[in-house]
Amino acid sequence: MSERFPGVYASRGLFVCFEGGEGAGKSTQSRLLRDRLEAAGRVVLLTREPGATPVGAEVRRIVLDPATGELADRTEALLYAADKAEHLHAVVGPALERDEVVVTDRYVDSTLAYQGAGRSLDGAELEWVARWATGDLRPHLTVLLDLEPSQGLTRFEGRDRIEGESIEFHLRVRAEFLRLAAVDPDHYLVLDARAPVAEITEAVHARLAPLLEGALR
Repeated sequence: MSERFPGVYASRGLFVCFEGGEGAGKSTQSRLLRDRLEAAGRVVLLTREPGATPVGAEVRRIVLDPATGELADRTEALLYAADKAEHLHAVVGPALERDEVVVTDRYVDSTLAYQGAGRSLDGAELEWVARWATGDLRPHLTVLLDLEPSQGLTRFEGRDRIEGESIEFHLRVRAEFLRLAAVDPDHYLVLDARAPVAEITEAVHARLAPLLEGALR
């Protein structure tokens, strides 16, 4: 990990994030993990970025609606940062303080991949903004569902502002996700999103089992 951003990990609860490109199955796996943990008696908060708060819902509308049209790259990045700040303040932070398992569909890595590598903003500047917005809070585990953009993008009938970007954009995004995971393997699990849904679910649970035992015993 970057020495500039050593990372903060919650001392209470467990923070799990699903990341990956379009159509990789993040929402499906997030729901399956929530269901499995709740069946085991855990208290789980399932959330997402952007859009999990009233402020975030408005941000989501702006950044994803094709009708928004072109935004300055920095404007887009700052809108996502505002969503993250409110999300941590109103949703994620309180749930962790209650010793809950927080499962989020996207987090900081999506900003670094989409607005950093995808939009070609300066990575160090963007990371500073994203880490500042979230108090540098890191997930205990980030599950990266890796998929070729050419496959993931075919899973949609219509596309939002981000999904509608060029294949070159999405290739840069994928490469950045993989780079982030490679830098910090202790906190990442990289899985082939083409694998059967049940197989992915089992791999996630196996990796989380010792974390659950340690954090929530």
